[in-house]
Amino acid sequence: MRGGVSLGSVANEAGLQSLGARIEKSGGKGMGSKGSKGSKAKWSRRRKVVTVLTSLVVLGLLAVAGGYGYLRYRFDQINKVHISAEASVQSGAPFTILVIGSDSRVGENVKDFGSAAEVAGQRSDVVQLWRVTPATKQLQIMSIPRDTVVTMLGSDATQFGQYNRINASFNSGANQLVKTITANFGIQINHVVQVDFAGFEGAVNALGGVYLDFNYPAKDSYSGLDVTTTGCQLMSGFQALAVARARHYEYYEDGYWQYDPTSDYGRIERQDVFIRALIAAAKSKVNPFTVNAFIGSIHEGIVIDDGFSLNQFVGLAETYHSFNPSALVAQTLPTVPSNAFDGLGDVLTVDQPSTQQALVAMFGSSLIAPTDPPPDMYGNSEPPPTISPTTTAPTTPGAATTTPTTTPPPSYNPTPCAPG
Repeated sequence: MRGGVSLGSVANEAGLQSLGARIEKSGGKGMGSKGSKGSKAKWSRRRKVVTVLTSLVVLGLLAVAGGYGYLRYRFDQINKVHISAEASVQSGAPFTILVIGSDSRVGENVKDFGSAAEVAGQRSDVVQLWRVTPATKQLQIMSIPRDTVVTMLGSDATQFGQYNRINASFNSGANQLVKTITANFGIQINHVVQVDFAGFEGAVNALGGVYLDFNYPAKDSYSGLDVTTTGCQLMSGFQALAVARARHYEYYEDGYWQYDPTSDYGRIERQDVFIRALIAAAKSKVNPFTVNAFIGSIHEGIVIDDGFSLNQFVGLAETYHSFNPSALVAQTLPTVPSNAFDGLGDVLTVDQPSTQQALVAMFGSSLIAPTDPPPDMYGNSEPPPTISPTTTAPTTPGAATTTPTTTPPPSYNPTPCAPG
């Protein structure tokens, strides 16, 4: 039910409701559940962003293609977490989703990434802010590099020092990371999503893979990436995960292997490319069985805040089901290198006034005054400069209409493509 309109009178509703009833009758041992013979090992690799928008689109399409009752059954399988630091938002107004990728090794396969005993705790390997403006169907993503130094709060300051990388804050949980982002940047977080890398791998396989076009052979010995041919090609879940994780990326040109020197920046760019490819794959392969397999693949690999309701998911999917992946606006928080912090080595710090200009352009008047601003490259914590929001067209309150300036991606990065 959304806005008083029933979602029950839809195509194939009876069939999918019957399927859901059979699954519930058999104790939940249907497609995608733990009890099925084809079930996979317990997922607990790094958490990651890239399935989030796809989840919204596919969940909504399932509501259109099947039964609301069965969709409720699947939605209830997704793990929930309570975030007390979230800000409330009015229905229909722009809102911000914090998307977290965790490097927790709990339950990990030692051969792949090392055990929890070897790599203790958890850090936010990926931090993305998704600004959703339903009224204009606008979607913007801002990535915060994991090596960006911020001001630590509470017990984190005792454990990690006054200043530390933003990924350290997630060691105390998602709620603490929300507090840290709001205190440092004045960004109000309305929802939180954590995505597991292994869950993402299974979801890509459930969609039948995604297509990426490589101008050069590519590899990354750390992530397992090994692309030996050029052109548009189908990537499996494992290959897709290797692309998304690659921060030691190499490409073969002029007779030898060239190295991408941008590290995390390059990886963020390739993750943005992959989000577009995932959206395209989800939109092109929607049928009840594929959708069911997809949601069954992510329900253990995704965690959402308990304030994110099914009706909101369905409403977003209705709004964005025709979203063009090329319209996705993605950028990275402006930063500069620094080594002014004892014990931290080479890190990144905010680049003012560019950082505040980017934040105002994206979040507009929804920004609040930060209580604990991040330090600059010299280790000084100062309030951000005053930047007035600018508008170029009528929009809803708090929505940003300024499009950030972007540079073309390097030719050695893959791009989304369609099979010939």
